[in-house]
Amino acid sequence: MDNIFRILKSDKTSQARTGILTLPHGEVKTPAFMPVGTNGTVKGMHHTSVAEIGYNLILGNTYHLYLRPGIEVLESYGGLHNFSAWDGNILTDSGGFQIFSLAKLRKIREEGVEFQSHIDGSRHHLTPERVVEIQKIIGSDILMCLDVCTPPEISHRQAREAMEITHRWAERSIRRWQELEDFEGQLFGIVQGNFYEDLRQQSSEFISSLNFPGLAIGGLSVGESPEIFSHFLGHTTQFLPNDKVRYVMGIGSPDYIMDAIANGIDLFDCVLATRIARNGAVFSDDGLLNLKKAIHEKERGPIVDGCSCHACTTYSRGYLRHLFKCGEMLGGMLATEHNLTYLYNLMERSRQAIEEGNFTQFKEAYLERYYGK
Repeated sequence: MDNIFRILKSDKTSQARTGILTLPHGEVKTPAFMPVGTNGTVKGMHHTSVAEIGYNLILGNTYHLYLRPGIEVLESYGGLHNFSAWDGNILTDSGGFQIFSLAKLRKIREEGVEFQSHIDGSRHHLTPERVVEIQKIIGSDILMCLDVCTPPEISHRQAREAMEITHRWAERSIRRWQELEDFEGQLFGIVQGNFYEDLRQQSSEFISSLNFPGLAIGGLSVGESPEIFSHFLGHTTQFLPNDKVRYVMGIGSPDYIMDAIANGIDLFDCVLATRIARNGAVFSDDGLLNLKKAIHEKERGPIVDGCSCHACTTYSRGYLRHLFKCGEMLGGMLATEHNLTYLYNLMERSRQAIEEGNFTQFKEAYLERYYGK
């Protein structure tokens, strides 16, 4: 199996590294943040605008796309790329986290998972093999294995049982993926183990042994403190092979991203950037700014000096506040573009710091200002 990931530069002061991820729809420079387009769209953004920022890898969600518009519709269009008019790469989550969130509506069995749709209550049954097949129909450039997500504070026995099912499902997933013909999508395995060090090590070593093209770390950023997140992230990555691309699922705030990069993570995603934008919150080097606050009412300057997004190059903070106070949808659209532009630029700044060999210094200075210390 050809390695789809090539490391370009390793930081001397941390585990951070830059690299190139080669996928069917083009190369992706890492570290990279991936905007979330759950239903085949990044909320509030034209796909052309997402591409113009510089993104070439966005997320879709297998669970949601399976339910709506449905696999028959996607198959008739030849996949999600044609259906949504997106020319870049697509990573699809397996839907495991969404099914996990339907705790009262799902049953996990050895064969797979049974669940009720949150839309109409209809019943469905998905196996690890079927999830791989669905992602082929979607046309995913990166597809994820079906896994068992677990909440914090469960017992060691419960965490181990969930991890072992995830491992058996991973074996079944990679076998089915290897059987697929005329499909270039790359399957990533997912490490679980909850918040137990021994299970995290076991899961990292087992999933790595299956020789997936890429590896994802699941079960973090589920409500734990930043200190616990950082500890278990660092603990997990030490057991992963250095030459495989690493993806931490579900992190999107700049401080968590900085910590992930320092621990040798290459890819991250989260709905945070777009969700908070719709409520008037925007990223800056000085932390989150709430555009609804009265302090911005007569502010003529941009959100961030030098930012290339339309919100910053065209409009004032005062006007943006006005849009949110009036409930105008343009406010959320502009704030979304700003947040995605900010994170893209932050990745470029991080890659430059790694290239120059001073990422730790960059991270510490960034976080000191971000936290306002």
